[in-house]
Amino acid sequence: MKRPKLKKASKRMTCHKRYKIQKKVREHHRKLRKEAKKRGHKKPRKDPGVPNSAPFKEAVLREAELRKQQLEELKQQQKLDRQQERKRKLEVNPGGEQSNVQPQQECEEPKTKKAKSGKQNPKKLHCQELKKVIEASDVVLEVLDARDPLGCRCPQVEEAVVKSGHKKLVLVLNKSDLVPKENLESWLNYLNKELPTVVFKASTNMKYREKILKVKKKAVPFQNKTCCGKNTLCKLLEGFQQSCGKDIRVGVIGFPNVGKSSIINSLKQEWICSVGVPMGLTRSMQVVPLDKQITVIDSPCFIISPSNSSTALALRSPTSIEVLRPLEAASAILSQADSQQVVLKYTVPEFKDSLDFFTKLAQRRGLHQKGGGPSVESAAKLLWSEWTGASLGYYCHPPTSWTPSPHFNESITANMKKGFNVEELEMNNAHSIQVLKGLHLTSKILFRSSGLTNGIIEETDIPEELPRHKENGQGGEDDRNGNGDNNAETSDAPIVEDTTEMLPVESTASKASDRLFAVDKMHEEDDDAYDFRTDYV
Repeated sequence: MKRPKLKKASKRMTCHKRYKIQKKVREHHRKLRKEAKKRGHKKPRKDPGVPNSAPFKEAVLREAELRKQQLEELKQQQKLDRQQERKRKLEVNPGGEQSNVQPQQECEEPKTKKAKSGKQNPKKLHCQELKKVIEASDVVLEVLDARDPLGCRCPQVEEAVVKSGHKKLVLVLNKSDLVPKENLESWLNYLNKELPTVVFKASTNMKYREKILKVKKKAVPFQNKTCCGKNTLCKLLEGFQQSCGKDIRVGVIGFPNVGKSSIINSLKQEWICSVGVPMGLTRSMQVVPLDKQITVIDSPCFIISPSNSSTALALRSPTSIEVLRPLEAASAILSQADSQQVVLKYTVPEFKDSLDFFTKLAQRRGLHQKGGGPSVESAAKLLWSEWTGASLGYYCHPPTSWTPSPHFNESITANMKKGFNVEELEMNNAHSIQVLKGLHLTSKILFRSSGLTNGIIEETDIPEELPRHKENGQGGEDDRNGNGDNNAETSDAPIVEDTTEMLPVESTASKASDRLFAVDKMHEEDDDAYDFRTDYV
């Protein structure tokens, strides 16, 4: 006898129960929306895709799929490049074997030491990395800005290179296209008396660079049409490598924004080192193999000594303009420039002092404050950014009489030139100067150089920086509590917290609880309102 089939339970329910469920669902969704609004998370937008009415829909979808595959391949290639870079660093680093011998000790280090190293002064880290580059290099390239070559030389670093052993020091005059050809030749003759000097102009292609940075690709070939002096420098290094009979490592050093990373990119013909307008982008040494015999090492910038002149501090400090005080830094630069040529360059009327110039420049460029008056500070920032960048053309004359540096003598100078083909270097430099396009007479500004710029190479010479909360006093505590920004923004508003400090603690706590209760009650009343965005069945 067959067992009768049991009927499925009915899904019917009373209207009261169904409406109650819908109400609970609406309340739940409202609660989720409130929490998301408090956290600041926005609802992710759904990709609408390609509409059917769009022309060439199949081609667009095919391109999107191809782009996705290329990004995946790029990630895999970057992963392989990182692994190869680690291997190269282990080969180049002289202390790499010791670090491999003691892996357990590194793992057993407490977390407090790692935290302390992360909070270390960045200037001390720059000095450490600079010493590593000098020690690991056979040839050191000191990059100078052709607009002020003497101001880009650091006697302390040059002395450290001389004392470090049998290392060669070569000067590279970068940004040679921003000075007149006659001035470039006079500086070349002046510097060649002491050290071998190379005329160079690095490749710069800002539009193509922005596209590459968006994709975050590590090495991309680029057009090398604008580079000048690459063959001269490569032949010089190849000749020295053949005279040594072994593989050589070349360190690139210099002050910020002289073009160290741009020179490496031009030699390699790939965008490997990060370059940009901000100062001090390179913060650690980076090993780049030029070919099988020559390896180039990028380094962070020099740390300038605070004992230098205000002009040198304004042009060579790897800090932001806000730290340097815009008006002081720009005024120091303006005081060393020819006033008539500055007037012609910026097309402003004659000025009495720096403040008058910044006022007229702000009016000329349309830089205004809230009230409509000229923004003097913005004009000072504009002047500073142009003089520290790579677009403004200015020049300075070399000293009339040549005086050797105190850490150089005839024997050291002869030793530095030994192993290099000096005659071929002079011929190649003359050819590079002919190829370069010099500045027009109307766009050049005469600048008075402040001489050699002192730097800091020892970590002990760097002054300890106080934490911000100690410098600002009580303001640091507000920053830790998260009230620093609010206090800065509401400085014009009447201060209510000072009056509550005089009241007892219980009364202030009760007032705060009453205020919170009132706010919660208002939110509860808002929640009971009808939500028109809710879909009803």
